[in-house]
Amino acid sequence: MITILAACGALMATGVPAQAAAKDPVSVLKTKLKPGHGVRFTETTTWSDGTDEREAQSNKGVFQFGKKGIAAFDIKTDAVGYGPGRVINIGKTTYHSGDVLTRLLSEDKPWFKTPTSGLPDSWGQILNPAEPETLAALIKNGKTDKSSVTGEITMKDLKKASAWVSDARMDSDFDSTKISYTLTLSSAGLVSKVRSSYTVTEDGESSIVTVDSRYTGWGGKVSVKAPDPGKVTTKLFG
Repeated sequence: MITILAACGALMATGVPAQAAAKDPVSVLKTKLKPGHGVRFTETTTWSDGTDEREAQSNKGVFQFGKKGIAAFDIKTDAVGYGPGRVINIGKTTYHSGDVLTRLLSEDKPWFKTPTSGLPDSWGQILNPAEPETLAALIKNGKTDKSSVTGEITMKDLKKASAWVSDARMDSDFDSTKISYTLTLSSAGLVSKVRSSYTVTEDGESSIVTVDSRYTGWGGKVSVKAPDPGKVTTKLFG
């Protein structure tokens, strides 16, 4: 009996705390940042004036990792009123196709090349949980409750942490904008969902932009390739 009690005591002293220890999402994320690997996502953006709410755009894409973070991405978009589009980024170069560009590009060269990176359009998810610095800032500014993190961060503070936002060269007029968010964490400590919402005021009228994103396949093999050079241009017409 004494031996059994001693054994049980040892289990309680060593096994239970190890199982109960919370996983650090940032540390877990860093283990997935390997070249040739990445994460897939889908998202829906809605617009509201406080009374009416409408879907504005849906996206489906993949982030490919490098040694320190995101090295490339490929996103298929479908904006209401404009149709499907696609954005491919490799490092500091981004290629755009479809959407409004169908009227500004020729059929033989449907890709428009720009020396940019980061968030490709204003309807995408502004919070990027694939960036360790961004994830750390969101956790620091938020409140963690079991499998979720809720909080608020200003655009100015987000720029400091996120290359996804700062590289998009967002106007400083939006620095005071506050972004409310909820991150949902999986049992493995990885982000499975992100919901962000912020208010934009233009010409005296305010609207609310909300983006719901889902992430799957963290650490899986992915491959993002640039378009055929023969189908790329740096000039628009129309």
